[in-house]
Amino acid sequence: MTSLIKNAMTVDVEDYFQVGAFEHDIDRNDWDILECRIERNMDIILKMFDDHSVKATFFTLGWIAQRYPKMIRKIVDNGHELASHGMNHRRVSDQSRDEFFLDAQMSRHMLEDIGECQVKGYRAPSFSIGEKNLWALDALLEAGYKYSSSIYPIKHDHYGMPSAPRFAFSPMDEQDFLEMPVTTVNFLGRKVPCGGGGYFRLLPYFISSLAMRRVNTKDKEACIFYFHPWEIDPEQPRQSQASRKSKFRHYTNLDVMERKLRKVLTDFSWSRMDDIFLSHPG
Repeated sequence: MTSLIKNAMTVDVEDYFQVGAFEHDIDRNDWDILECRIERNMDIILKMFDDHSVKATFFTLGWIAQRYPKMIRKIVDNGHELASHGMNHRRVSDQSRDEFFLDAQMSRHMLEDIGECQVKGYRAPSFSIGEKNLWALDALLEAGYKYSSSIYPIKHDHYGMPSAPRFAFSPMDEQDFLEMPVTTVNFLGRKVPCGGGGYFRLLPYFISSLAMRRVNTKDKEACIFYFHPWEIDPEQPRQSQASRKSKFRHYTNLDVMERKLRKVLTDFSWSRMDDIFLSHPG
């Protein structure tokens, strides 16, 4: 049964060699000489969304947009929302405020020029906005954004802000800007991830489905779900030099991800971030 509440489907548009898990194993200077599989994977995703009449938000790297402008136009022409994932997948926590502002502003301008549309949203690489750099939200407002989906209200070894609200909120009493955390479910007094990503790929489908339905029915809130194009690509080049933990997180269940995504697209109702949250900000 399809849920009545519209949930937000989002895609972080980056390739396999740009992920945070491999940032110490793959030199950024080598990105241009590595096999890029983003177009192949994005064609599958756009077809999958079209098959299920789903509109989504694509948080896209400027690096990708600059090299594949036709793909960016395809996203926009198919009725999806184009949003920013920064220029080069640098964590916000590794940048000064000035560096981050320029990166966010540059990526927005580039995406708007290529996509010929307004870019309202931003998602930090590796959810790298938290308690120690909340100044980044003010910088995003200054850079022209209307919302962010950059804080994950969980405890994780690479990111997370457990004290953050579970649902969309206006940071620092700024009513013209929203932070929209990826969805968690309240379980035994703890915030447990249920918004896609590696958790969705690694865990049995029924766990994610039950958790998202609980958010829709008990909390009466929309879920924010995300995944990456490389997660549907089991034939991507393998990084033998990476740690066992990184390889486990990255490669497990790649071969079943597309099937699970098709099921979640069928079982829940989906739309773009801006249509769900900016049309009815209250």
